[in-house]
Amino acid sequence: MRAVLFAAPAALAVALSACASGMGESRYETELQRLNADCQARGGILSPTGRQSGQPALDNVCKVTGQASTRTGG
Repeated sequence: MRAVLFAAPAALAVALSACASGMGESRYETELQRLNADCQARGGILSPTGRQSGQPALDNVCKVTGQASTRTGG
């Protein structure tokens, strides 16, 4: 009987932790997509830095592929 009382909360904890990790991945993916869109709008490409911090802004860098023009026609 005691084993059943202990196993039920343990199973619930495992189930909740699985749900929490899924939410974290979703948040990471959303932030990564936003960073990618911002980078592409500036004419760049999002590239991994090799770091795995769990924060897309630290794990990726925007590499601008075109050259910036400082001339203003004239």
